[in-house]
Amino acid sequence: QVQLVESGGDLVQPGGSLRLSCAASGSIFRLYAMAWYRQVPGKQRELVASITTSGSTNYADSVLGRFTITRDNAKKTVLLQMNTLKPEDTAVYYCNARRPGFSSDFWGQGTQVTVSS
Repeated sequence: QVQLVESGGDLVQPGGSLRLSCAASGSIFRLYAMAWYRQVPGKQRELVASITTSGSTNYADSVLGRFTITRDNAKKTVLLQMNTLKPEDTAVYYCNARRPGFSSDFWGQGTQVTVSS
């Protein structure tokens, strides 16, 4: 099992930056692929960025070039650096952990990001 705790959400002006952090505990972090999702009311949760156990990354087209996902296996954390934020980035952001070859995955409680002037 993995426990995930997100932090770093805030209110920021358009064009600004935020860094989200996800702290993991409870299992062997390096065995898990990690991802950030986001959700707005009335819409499905969508994948924002993911990073494999070997460090390969993938991004939604809407954030490509603006967001960067990284992981630190020693610190059991995954970060999402968000630059040039837009109002449409406003959402609750969730951290996800999934172990390749296993059916279960784990979620954090979410952190609110609001982009508004």
